[in-house]
Amino acid sequence: MGKIKSKSIRKAAKVLSGEGVEFSENFKKNKKILEGLVMSKKLRNQLAGLTAKVRKREIKNSISVSS
Repeated sequence: MGKIKSKSIRKAAKVLSGEGVEFSENFKKNKKILEGLVMSKKLRNQLAGLTAKVRKREIKNSISVSS
C-alpha cells in the first residue's frame, strides 16, 4: 500500500476535477495534464497518482452499479 495523501493534496485534486480538468486512469497522462498547472515535481506526481486512483475507483464503481 502507498502512503496516505495529505488533506491539501486531496483538496487540490477535488478542486482541479471540479474546474473541469478531465483526468484519466493513467498516471502518465495525468502527469502530462498537470505539467503546466503545478510547479512542484513532487506535488504534480502526488496529484497525478491520486487522480488516477480516484478515476479507477469511479470506473469500477460505475461498472458494478450498472451490473
